[in-house]
Amino acid sequence: MQIMEYEKKYLEDVKDLLVELEEYILTIDKDNLDQLHSDYRDKMALLDLEEVNTNNGKCYLAVDENKAIGLIMGTIPPYDENDYLDYKCPKRGEITELIVTSKTRSKGVGQALINKMEEYFKSVGCEYVIVDVFAYNKIGIDFYNKSGYHHRMYTDIKKLWYVLLVSIYKYDMFVHRILSMLKQLWF
Repeated sequence: MQIMEYEKKYLEDVKDLLVELEEYILTIDKDNLDQLHSDYRDKMALLDLEEVNTNNGKCYLAVDENKAIGLIMGTIPPYDENDYLDYKCPKRGEITELIVTSKTRSKGVGQALINKMEEYFKSVGCEYVIVDVFAYNKIGIDFYNKSGYHHRMYTDIKKLWYVLLVSIYKYDMFVHRILSMLKQLWF
């Protein structure tokens, strides 16, 4: 196995890996909000690679027997002009994608990819690396924790049942009025 920088000849493998990742996310999404759109395979890899190129990033592949079996994408995103108001804004890299095909997991491929990306981030003066991990991705969370990462932020979500309840109430009131009118007409 070899870790190398992305080459266009591996684009189809990259698409397959990203689809495999999204299919996994769908199986663990307790909120049922993720989807695998019919355009995902053709568009997502190109969008991710464009983000890498736009934000001084890299895409590294783990290649075995001329097939990409894993990938990591990372960027160095700019800060917003007002971020400095409440944050020190150290230079940081961001891991945007990391996937190792299920057939080769737990063999050190993910760690080799993360080491390569961290090496790149250090070489361009980054002080930190950040990564967003899907809250239900326990495997990913454990992997990053073992690699020295820790939580800094949490995103909470709540389903607003009020909208559904109001809709049901309005429908129930409508049915009640119709029944009352019919009752008056028949009796």
